[in-house]
Amino acid sequence: MAIDLEKERRSGTVEQRVVYESGNEMAAYAASQINYHIMGYFPISPSTEVAQFLDLMKANGQHDIKLIPSDGEHSSAGICYGASTAGGRVFNATSAQGYLYMLEQMPVQSGTRFPMVMNLVCRSISGPLDIHGDHSDLYFALNTGWPILMCRDPQAVYDMNLMAIKLAEDPEVRLPVLVASDGYFTSHQKRRVHTFANQEDVLKFVGERPPGNFPHTLDRNHPITVGPYMNEPDYINNCYQQSVAMYNAERVFARIAGEYAELTGREYPMLDLYRMEDAEVAVFLMNSASEIIKDVVDDLRRQGIKAGSIAPNMIRPFPQKQIAEALKNVKAVTVGDRGDSYGAYGGNMVNEIKAALFTHGNHTTQVISRIYGLGGKEFYAEDGHHLFQLAIDAANTGRVEVPFDYYGHTPGDPEKAPKRVMNPLKFEDLKTGLITVTKNEETGKLGVRIPPLRALTKKPKRIAPGHGACPGCGIFSGLELFFKGIEGDIVALFHTGCAMVVTTGYPYSSHKATYIHNLFQNGAATLSGVVEMFWERKRRGELDELGLQDDFTFVMVTGDGGMDIGMGPAIGAALRGHKMIIIEYDNEGYMNTGAQLSYSTPLGHRTSTSNIGKVQKGKAFQHKDTPQIMAATNIPYVFTGSEAYPQDLVKKAAKAQWYAQHEGLVYGKILIACPLNWISPDDQGTNIIDAAVNSCFFPLYEVENGQTTITYNPEEKGNRIPLTDWLKTMGKTRHLTKPENAEALAEFEQEVERRWKVLQAKHENPYL
Repeated sequence: MAIDLEKERRSGTVEQRVVYESGNEMAAYAASQINYHIMGYFPISPSTEVAQFLDLMKANGQHDIKLIPSDGEHSSAGICYGASTAGGRVFNATSAQGYLYMLEQMPVQSGTRFPMVMNLVCRSISGPLDIHGDHSDLYFALNTGWPILMCRDPQAVYDMNLMAIKLAEDPEVRLPVLVASDGYFTSHQKRRVHTFANQEDVLKFVGERPPGNFPHTLDRNHPITVGPYMNEPDYINNCYQQSVAMYNAERVFARIAGEYAELTGREYPMLDLYRMEDAEVAVFLMNSASEIIKDVVDDLRRQGIKAGSIAPNMIRPFPQKQIAEALKNVKAVTVGDRGDSYGAYGGNMVNEIKAALFTHGNHTTQVISRIYGLGGKEFYAEDGHHLFQLAIDAANTGRVEVPFDYYGHTPGDPEKAPKRVMNPLKFEDLKTGLITVTKNEETGKLGVRIPPLRALTKKPKRIAPGHGACPGCGIFSGLELFFKGIEGDIVALFHTGCAMVVTTGYPYSSHKATYIHNLFQNGAATLSGVVEMFWERKRRGELDELGLQDDFTFVMVTGDGGMDIGMGPAIGAALRGHKMIIIEYDNEGYMNTGAQLSYSTPLGHRTSTSNIGKVQKGKAFQHKDTPQIMAATNIPYVFTGSEAYPQDLVKKAAKAQWYAQHEGLVYGKILIACPLNWISPDDQGTNIIDAAVNSCFFPLYEVENGQTTITYNPEEKGNRIPLTDWLKTMGKTRHLTKPENAEALAEFEQEVERRWKVLQAKHENPYL
């Protein structure tokens, strides 16, 4: 990567120190120095670390930011919007689908002119699922009314975050600001970064508090209405004022960047122009790739080719005039977009550059569009040479042979199409007849007879060996045991999560039956559509030609926090009564994104966003009782299960299938071990889960047509153990057994006992 040594040596007037950190760490560090009031957040890779680093600092008393874990990105955006209306400073970070999930909130925030700062750690948009970096999420932000600052490296992430809050709060702007960096390239790349040595200097630069003349919702003497219903012409006037504020942001940012340069010696003009003073050919790239292309420019210059590169430090407002000026003497420019605007013959940047040239009377510069680097595909110097060669060829010939194309893709080859590795499961192997379910017409309850478990081992596994789960992961042992109780064919939908990620690495799949994936929040709604299409096509006789021997069982598998962000659609599906099963594997956290707290994480448990430190002792609130929430929707069957009690789980699976085929939606929760993030031995999962059951933390019961039955009572069996016996089995909870955490332990024990007593009361009284 080209390094401007003179720029590196340059120093400002403020005391600085040098650290060696990643982009995510620098976003968090800048936020801690600003000491925002509120951060509403939800974990999604690769932005998740920002909240993790802030939580770790919070645990040790390094800032006062109130970190609010939301139930999804849409809610996190709502938290941030509400907090911003109340007059304080607000911060957030997200990526990809998370940003799209909160997208409808973005124009609300800018349209009502409440400042905040959001870090968008750019990542590919699904589907199919890819968690690596490109700009496909960033391009959705272009029409939201937020000024957008660009960060090519961790140094820029730090600097832009400090300038962003000052820009957002400027009276001539008063808009929320987006700070964009490249996922995994910049977010996780470590490099030398210069920072303000003293927080007082940061606060002096940004200002100690938001300007006092901003209206807010906590001023009783000046009440305001936020987001009124507005007709024409008031609405168009509001939009005009917002547009003026956006264009003001260009001038204000230039002023702020000038002030920042005096303090630090680091300059951020609207455009970063590299050797463009006499360039005849150029390449336009954004963020991390824009540094790599500088090496190519130097190499071409040594060959006598007048090459240069352009990278924007701000893309909203778009630096139209500056780009037209930079390209006025350039014969040809290749514009690389790390995201496609499908059907527009180029990505967003190339079409905006063409508009800039046309607007300012440049009809001679040849423009080549290439889509590159999607899904995190690396960008190397040889790729830069290719982009320059396109411009060189156009400059030499005076025409562009292929104006728009992808670069770096591999054309499909029918000979290399993925071939089936495993044969489909046979219906006769799955419909064994070994399990019988009968309904008692007097009680309305089901009776289940199962053979000895060894007799069920001949049933084929529905998920093949070869998945990439961690050693000791309880997901697949728990799911396979549940599936032993299911007879016949299934259609399975998996939420995003560990179970999905480790079984479907393209071009292979561990699933032997039909499998569907949809995003974290919308699985229940998606499977509802599949279920109703099945019954409607069956009613119309359209499935007869498939030779179906029996009805499908539709199963949604969720976990890793999927019943947080997906709770709304799950309740909606339950209330509508679709004939399907929701089975949740509960590993007590968002494990697929790095073990952040979920609402199922118990009180006091350690996660990467509920750290242990001088002022914080793990998760601060009690865990969500999802089975009871789902039981309150009056679905026919709810259960809890555990691989430590296999007969109990298999019987409940058989009941679940019967109810899902005959009456409506079923919900079940299986507690499963996550040795990696529970910090426990990978061969002790079953024993740890057994201890969770016998401590009454995870009681085994069912709610059948509104009546609760405890299916295993450790007190009656003489097996109940103290809660601390379970907590001592896991590294994430051993701190709770220490004397200094006695208060948190007592609160946790009281809640476990309270829930157990309530459950016993419901067991004894059919009307509770």
